[in-house]
Amino acid sequence: MSAPLRVGVDGRELRAGVRTGIRRYLVEVLRAAAARGVECVVYGDPGAELPAEAAGARLALLGGGLTQWWDQVTLPRALRRDGVDVFLSPYYKRPLAAPCPSVVTIHDLFFIGYPGRARPLRDALLTALARVYARGAAAVIADSEHSRREIVARLGLPAARVSVIPVALGREFAPGAPTPAQRARYGLGSRYALYVGNFLPHKNLPRLLRAWAALPAPLRATHRLVLAGGARAGRPALAALAAALGLDGAVVFAGLVADEDLPALYGGAAALVQPSLEEGFGLPALEAMACGAPVVASRRGALPEVVNDAGLLVDPEDERALAAALARVLGSEDERAALRRRGLARAAEFSAARTAGRVVDLLAATARRRTG
Repeated sequence: MSAPLRVGVDGRELRAGVRTGIRRYLVEVLRAAAARGVECVVYGDPGAELPAEAAGARLALLGGGLTQWWDQVTLPRALRRDGVDVFLSPYYKRPLAAPCPSVVTIHDLFFIGYPGRARPLRDALLTALARVYARGAAAVIADSEHSRREIVARLGLPAARVSVIPVALGREFAPGAPTPAQRARYGLGSRYALYVGNFLPHKNLPRLLRAWAALPAPLRATHRLVLAGGARAGRPALAALAAALGLDGAVVFAGLVADEDLPALYGGAAALVQPSLEEGFGLPALEAMACGAPVVASRRGALPEVVNDAGLLVDPEDERALAAALARVLGSEDERAALRRRGLARAAEFSAARTAGRVVDLLAATARRRTG
């Protein structure tokens, strides 16, 4: 009888308090591996902890220190010690001297040439490193066809070497509504449109604020715009813009949302708005559709792939078009009901078998190629 597959996983995103798309990606892959009886060794630094979904996985804490030393010395030693068959990195990087095949995940290429930020020397170095990591990996995963095209064009990989596997949708994302305590905790009010994500420039939030200010007065009077997540560094400028637009009290900065509260916030939203200039996937749009929230999203990046015809897609640089789409959704129960139906049907297409399960399949196939 052959030994069970042993997968090593870089789990540094699993620290308490981390709210990132990469963390959610890891949680769903670990859940899928547990469902299939695959043995996982999750490598973390101090503060990492296994989520409840990772039943049967083992956590190995490797200490802190310089990131490069952890990546290239500490981690390869641990992979060799534990007899790992294949290693999954949720990032573009990997140990160059790993004792087993590595599968890397390139969610997007924002770490190279971030929009609107000129860093030619740094970007050239990161591009060279990303090419080395990707070309030497046994397999490369992209979240979307959009990301695959970017990887092929900018890193020079053959398209056949990049597997497109959508990000998995957690089981907890289902229709619901916020409790009175959740409404008070996050300042939701009785009716609200919701944004979930960080406050980086590519998220296009200044245009969203100006579009909100352009809504008909009755809609602004009866709805709040709730900006959930974000970063402290980006909030002051957005708060100042909201004040300058006369939106004091109409825009709520809800801060980080606890994982257990997020489905309810989606489910109670009159609309989820994701006006990004660029996205490698667009997980909030998918999560919101699964919770029954109507979606207004950008016609950029991977968002059209995720939303398809289940939401309203707009040019994110056209503030009038964004305001019109929001007004159309917020002002019509029929429109919201139609978008809810289409969104729920669309979200159902992102089954575990099509998403995280395919990551586990790819890891198993990669390990078999090594031993075959």
